[in-house]
Amino acid sequence: MRILIAEDDYASRKSISRFLQKYGEVDITVDGMEAVKAFRYALEDGEYYDLVCLDIMMPYLDGIKVLQMIREMEEKIALPEERCAKVIMTTAINDAEQVRAAFEYGCEGYVAKPIDLEAFHKVLEKMGMV
Repeated sequence: MRILIAEDDYASRKSISRFLQKYGEVDITVDGMEAVKAFRYALEDGEYYDLVCLDIMMPYLDGIKVLQMIREMEEKIALPEERCAKVIMTTAINDAEQVRAAFEYGCEGYVAKPIDLEAFHKVLEKMGMV
């Protein structure tokens, strides 16, 4: 499984990365612009991400905007739905409006910070990723 993590908080990034390494190859970005570039390069190379973990609050582009851009890139190349990345949003902010927006743009899971790895695993199971 190819995994992209976009997380500006070092501790969260390290925790998520260590946890997900057992499931596949993990690439890490530290802001929204870098995440979009990494995703675009992967699409151009035909090496699609299976899972993307996006922090909602990131520098340059927030996770909601990154999610929207990811879905637009997938749509532009007519990527079949079964090949589109599954997306988990993470955030320390308990804002129902942001969570609702994330699901409207096509995220499949949500995990609150601080990251509870057991809860994270349950979200992955529910999504059929593990």
